Amino acid sequence: MDAPRRVAIIGAGPAGLFTAAALLAQAGDDLAIDIFDRLPTPFGLLRYGVAPDHASIKSVATTLARVFEAPHVRFLGLVECGRDVTPTQLRDAYDAVVYAVGASDDRHLGIPGEDLPGSRSARQFVAWYSGHPDAEPQPLAGVRNAVVVGVGNVAVDVARILLKDPADLSATDMPDAVLAELRSAQVEHVWLVGRRGPEHAAFTTPELRELLDTPRIGVTLTGADPASIDLDALERHARANVAAIAAALAEPAIDPVRWLHLVFWHRPAELLGLGQVQGVLLEPTGPRPAYGGFVVPADLVLRSIGYRGVPLPGVPFDNGRIPNLEGRVLELDGSARPGEYAVGWVKRGPVGLIGSNKKDAAETAACVVEDFEFLPRRPLADLDSELAARGIRPSTLADWRRIDAAEIDRGAIRGRERTKIEAWHDLLDLVGNS
Repeated sequence: MDAPRRVAIIGAGPAGLFTAAALLAQAGDDLAIDIFDRLPTPFGLLRYGVAPDHASIKSVATTLARVFEAPHVRFLGLVECGRDVTPTQLRDAYDAVVYAVGASDDRHLGIPGEDLPGSRSARQFVAWYSGHPDAEPQPLAGVRNAVVVGVGNVAVDVARILLKDPADLSATDMPDAVLAELRSAQVEHVWLVGRRGPEHAAFTTPELRELLDTPRIGVTLTGADPASIDLDALERHARANVAAIAAALAEPAIDPVRWLHLVFWHRPAELLGLGQVQGVLLEPTGPRPAYGGFVVPADLVLRSIGYRGVPLPGVPFDNGRIPNLEGRVLELDGSARPGEYAVGWVKRGPVGLIGSNKKDAAETAACVVEDFEFLPRRPLADLDSELAARGIRPSTLADWRRIDAAEIDRGAIRGRERTKIEAWHDLLDLVGNS
């Protein structure tokens, strides 16, 4: 009987884990799957990108973790593709390599003043409050006015975290240092800025309603009038978004302590300030703008205008993605690269929710299984030995379980379900790789 085909999945986020589950469903015992990640923790953006107060979404991790129960599936953390192992080494050691590395960078505004202190990335802000070990501290001292540029779910999450009473976040898995910073913050106004109308916004209705229903906030609207929008001409989710905004305006909060200012059909033209962001010049957009430009005060500006992929050394890359056909990696000239595949944001671009990866992963997994019918078997290199010879010891599922248990213990002391361990040295101490 032939030995199981060996598959490497690079990235242990939702896309990678959905792919592993799809491969197991389609080929079962005929596969041995190694799931690599540069972190000692699986789940990717599910762990480090979903807002801490969205427990129902984060619970998807319980389902995804079941792939590790399969006897021929391994988790190899603390191994970074391009640093610790090259794509060539992976191709030599596996019958198929699936790149599920996501999109780890973000887009820039490209306007004057963007480099002023106080101008930051929403991606970095999310990583901070989610306890990512690479996250930079996000000081909020002196921040009373914040501008969030973008109208997707990330922008909505960031605005909600800034506006929410920190006491309502104390039961989440936020690191202690993050909660302490939020408790000391004095944010009073958050502007959420979109270059098109509310009917075009990318946020989903449940997330929008959650923001609008944040206790003790007032809501204002500039640049759009819900009454002038033809709801009958809109798709269901756009109609629901406009209706949610109209409802929030019709029932103003009593004695609000913070304010959410929705600004549509405007975009930042310049960040203003001397040595620090102090304001944002907003200019009107659209073919016939009905509203003029104006300046809003800002001590903090968070851009949330989209993610972008980062190329892997030795892997084709174009316009933020790995070129592919239904998940099969292609050279830039369109020719095939047998045995290499892509999934998730690095396959289709940084669009879609976590659940979008499930269908995407099934498509890529089907290509892998189909290709095994004609890809010849060949001798495979022993990557475990190669890594060991260079002093690289991947972390294991057992190591992750120690981290998981330690976070639960931290939370129990504080009366919480868990508290994130965000420092590299603490994670490595638990792994034993310090």
